[in-house]
Amino acid sequence: MPTPLFDSRQIRRRFARAAATYDAAAAVQKIAEQRLLDSLDYLDDPALQRQPPQRVLDLGCGTGSASRIMQKRWPKAQIISMDLALPMLERTRTGSKRWNPFAQAPLPVCADARTIPLADGTVDVIFSNLCLQWVDALGQVLNSFRRVLKPQGLLLFSTFGPETLWELREAFAQADDAPHVSAFVDVAGVGDALIDAGFFQPVVDRDEEVRHHPDLPALMRELRALGATNALHNRRASLTGRGRFAAAAQAYEAQRTPDGLPATFEIISAMAWAPEHGAPIREGGVDLVTVPVASIPIRRRR
Repeated sequence: MPTPLFDSRQIRRRFARAAATYDAAAAVQKIAEQRLLDSLDYLDDPALQRQPPQRVLDLGCGTGSASRIMQKRWPKAQIISMDLALPMLERTRTGSKRWNPFAQAPLPVCADARTIPLADGTVDVIFSNLCLQWVDALGQVLNSFRRVLKPQGLLLFSTFGPETLWELREAFAQADDAPHVSAFVDVAGVGDALIDAGFFQPVVDRDEEVRHHPDLPALMRELRALGATNALHNRRASLTGRGRFAAAAQAYEAQRTPDGLPATFEIISAMAWAPEHGAPIREGGVDLVTVPVASIPIRRRR
């Protein structure tokens, strides 16, 4: 059996430790979340003639900000807040009580994205913001999504792309040969995975956000506050020594701008619909899905 790409226990521990600091550091996460929330307006289009969702799954909910917003949007719906880290869910529950102790609150569920503990065909909307970059096999998770979604249920998610933290990756590559930044799935890979899982009419978008920091230690502190540090199985077993860290910091200086050291985050967003149970992926030799990969601009580094 091949070794998993990520150490799931390490991911759980690091996000559990980051529960208290996550919100203050989650600038990029909040931008991506708002874009996904704006996409929910599509469900309110009168031309679709869709009923409001009865059950919504917020997968990888973190501290639950999107869950609370969706509960306000659909007060009669059951919003399920699911995360791998229990301290994150405790923050979700606390935040919901502060919002309105008398209103229906999101239901917290501690579980792994690969094994969603919900019955088949019982979810109208799956919403997942910047969570899926932490799973080994995107296809396996998408199959799990398809299982729990109702026919024509909506899947809406974002994940980091391979351009994310390329500056940090290149800086550490000049200091040692150990992996320090995860390898993320690209736009084409996301589209292919949706098609393979049987989703139809997917739309895949790509955006970049650049954060600036005064130095490398400031960037690393922000990543620790988010819980987004190295969780690869083949990461270096020992701490990065002072010499290697200093070499990486020096290499990073080549990227400095007047605003500071840049850190790029490539955000891939996807929206797709679950097929009818048993529906074929192809009809008459023609794909039911189209992914406009060629129209998505990809920045090329020198």
